[in-house]
Amino acid sequence: MKSPLLTLPGAVPAEGVDEGVAAHYGDLFREQRALADGTGFVDLSHRGVVAVTGEDRLAWLHLLLTQHVSDLPAGRATEALILSANGHIEHALYLVDDGGTVWAHVEPGTQEALIAYLESMKFFYKVEVADRTADTAVVHLPAGSIAEVPEGAVVRETPHGRDLFLPRAGLEAYAAQAGPPAGILAYEALRVEQHRPRLGFETDHRTIPHELGWIGSAVHLQKGCYRGQETVARVQNLGKPPRRLVFLHLDGSEVHLPVAGTELRLADDGPDGRKIGFITTSARHHELGPVALALVKRNVAVDAPLVAGDTAAAQEVVVEP
Repeated sequence: MKSPLLTLPGAVPAEGVDEGVAAHYGDLFREQRALADGTGFVDLSHRGVVAVTGEDRLAWLHLLLTQHVSDLPAGRATEALILSANGHIEHALYLVDDGGTVWAHVEPGTQEALIAYLESMKFFYKVEVADRTADTAVVHLPAGSIAEVPEGAVVRETPHGRDLFLPRAGLEAYAAQAGPPAGILAYEALRVEQHRPRLGFETDHRTIPHELGWIGSAVHLQKGCYRGQETVARVQNLGKPPRRLVFLHLDGSEVHLPVAGTELRLADDGPDGRKIGFITTSARHHELGPVALALVKRNVAVDAPLVAGDTAAAQEVVVEP
């Protein structure tokens, strides 16, 4: 969906998955610094919004999701995954229950497939699933923000800030009083700095939760009864994931930023060395310079210098080998 905030001064439209909101409003680093200082907001109104109502909503979702939500207190934020039968990540949901409805925002364009799966699993449970994307917009306030929250908005508060579920019709009015806008590129740069994976960026068709450090934050190990649980338990108890998420400091002297999909090699192996991983998200950070998240083979030494295409890269451990 195309955001009305693209008419704000300086707005440059984002491309790809994030099409529909602003990539930036004219000054990427200023926008990053504002978010890091707890000011401004990010328009995430392109994200899908799914609402689940009914007296069985939490008990029912508990059976389908990787997270423990059967007794989720009203107002407490959490995140959860839906896995395939083989344990591969299919959906990521960012949830809060307001006492009568579970609200979730999801990656743009994924809500229809998610709702189709949820509808197929309703059986006799007293639940209703609705796509609320058309009438509900998501806005992000950074950690430390003192911006007012409109009456009636649903708030999902996390250590990284607050996600607001607002009536889409009130988005422009809220933006007018919420402080300076920051684009999705600023938001993504801080996400990379915080080592937070994103569905469709850090995931591919064979990603399992252990590879990305989603155990704990999105996967509860003391619950069962969800599709893909066998893989999670087997890796947790008997083995290690084949890949691991790393944070990369990239050579700042390079003009071009390695894009997602850029192959990683060991620097000592030279340009013809074997591929040991790939960039998943890259960004220019206002303090750290060019940085990235990447997936590498688990057995790559944590102190091994890497090369992303032609760009030197130094690792920081996110997921232990």
